[in-house]
Amino acid sequence: MTSPKSMNPVPVGLDDGYAYTKLVLPNGQMFAIPSRARLGKANVTWIDSAEQRIFEYETEKQIFAVGEVEGEPTEFDAYPFSGLNRAIVQHALQQAGLEGHSVHAVSGLPVGSFYLKDGSRREETLARKRASLKQVVQPFDGRLPAGIAFHEVIPEALAAWYDYVITESNEGVQLEPERLQAPLAVVDIGGRTTDYVVVADQAVVHNASGSLRCGLLDVKRELADGIRARFDLETVSERRVEASIQSGTVRLFGENQDVTDLVQQAQRQMVERLHSETQRQLGQGAELERILFVGGGTVALAAQIRDWFPNQAIAEHPAFANARGMLKYLRYVCEASDAA
Repeated sequence: MTSPKSMNPVPVGLDDGYAYTKLVLPNGQMFAIPSRARLGKANVTWIDSAEQRIFEYETEKQIFAVGEVEGEPTEFDAYPFSGLNRAIVQHALQQAGLEGHSVHAVSGLPVGSFYLKDGSRREETLARKRASLKQVVQPFDGRLPAGIAFHEVIPEALAAWYDYVITESNEGVQLEPERLQAPLAVVDIGGRTTDYVVVADQAVVHNASGSLRCGLLDVKRELADGIRARFDLETVSERRVEASIQSGTVRLFGENQDVTDLVQQAQRQMVERLHSETQRQLGQGAELERILFVGGGTVALAAQIRDWFPNQAIAEHPAFANARGMLKYLRYVCEASDAA
């Protein structure tokens, strides 16, 4: 018998990034989890089951532990089509309360992974990603899976453009005409990549758009190297490094060690590289109406990037701009196409 949950699909904007996986639901709720998992069972017994922070999922006969584990690197080319990705996405859907629901989703790929250099779409890659997330991922603890019944893929930074030009209010949904026609650049600072999309007259300008293999995970990697060298360590956990970025300290040998200078150095190296590439892609940006910064990196580096252009702006809740745009694309572009 079909359950009521599966009969009424839930539309979801799904930004399944290399560093964080973000979801936006139609009621405006936003969820984010670290894209952190590893192959194999957790091998942990929770003394208090209410405190469980690692969950296990099976897909294609492989088991993945997701949550507060020492995660495997996600920065590999096949990640968007991998079991690792599917397990993390399923965990995010579960955390958002979508157990047992049928889901309609739009996700993204970096601009350089979505388009070829001549502007044509990488159709085989897109089909591969669409199919991957529709595969079954079974929670190991008896919870019902959230099943993705419909899945479309759009360029990640372009999703933020949809978020910018489609507005929702009590009066309904509308396209903002002045935003639709104005030339706009989106700079999306993510985990593995930074994406650039320039849209003018509702067309992507490909010679000013593309992807740079540089993101927040580079800061974490540089910081980890610095901590290992300073304290003569063979390894330092990824979760500990991430906490150090937030606090400027790392807890080692039972004490908090100040690593503020290492955090600043790692961030400075990334910012210098991003600044050079952004100037190469956009020049002075004089003919652009607005340069919109989005992505998790925009949150982390807001102070360092605040004065790059006189006509720049940071999107509201910038880490969720892509996911919001993906949900708007699903609800107002995909559904409109289906109705037609």
